[in-house]
Amino acid sequence: MPPSSASTSAADAKPAGASGGVQSLERAFDLLERMADAGGEVGLSELSASSGLPLPTIHRLMRTLVACGYVRQQPNRRYALGPRLIRLGESASRLLGTWARPFLARLVEETGETANMALLDGDEIVYVAQVPSRHAVRMFTEVGRRVLPHSTGVGKALLAGHPPEEVRALLGRTGMPAATEKTITDPDAFLDALADVRRLGYAVDDNEQEIGVRCFAVPVPDSPTSAAISISGPTGRVTEASTEKVVPVLQEVAAQLSVALANQTPA
Repeated sequence: MPPSSASTSAADAKPAGASGGVQSLERAFDLLERMADAGGEVGLSELSASSGLPLPTIHRLMRTLVACGYVRQQPNRRYALGPRLIRLGESASRLLGTWARPFLARLVEETGETANMALLDGDEIVYVAQVPSRHAVRMFTEVGRRVLPHSTGVGKALLAGHPPEEVRALLGRTGMPAATEKTITDPDAFLDALADVRRLGYAVDDNEQEIGVRCFAVPVPDSPTSAAISISGPTGRVTEASTEKVVPVLQEVAAQLSVALANQTPA
């Protein structure tokens, strides 16, 4: 990996604040986050406007990130997230899933149903951990599976915290294909559903991803990346009446998982 000293100024390398972080590294990570928030591809002027950094500073940092493979420059002169980030993301997702499993196991113990953890990765939901129900008839979602957020409980739980204009933009990019006849396929109706999630504190997938399956989901508060946990099972067991039992457990476990992730200690 090429050294970054040729691409960053001495001023960029000064410690920033009590955390002792190196300013150039903090700025580089901030730019990567902003690129991800913008859909993975941006121009230097856009990064300058959103970050408040001068163009020469951004150019130096981006040149280093390109040299290291974390960013690539497109033929149109815009910058996109690079392939080297994939390995980091996959490793981080596996670790996050490992940390989550004891908390998901508690959900299974208390609700009897399959428990999942999912992340918002770009415009998609990716499942990173699961603990299956002990019932013979149970739900199974393969870890690593990707789905569109509009038809899932975890997708609703995650998007409920985003501004409506960002949600509309995402739906415009992905479309809203129907997984079942119960899937919400109208953006206004979906935004109304997200308003319900914010009001109630939890999300429901009621036969919207798969007929005969109901799911309750809540976001993990203050997670280092957008994450949600859920339980899912046959509609005959996961009934509307079970909301009063299941949702408080989900919310409690999500809060405990949030604390564990913040403290970087296992359960």
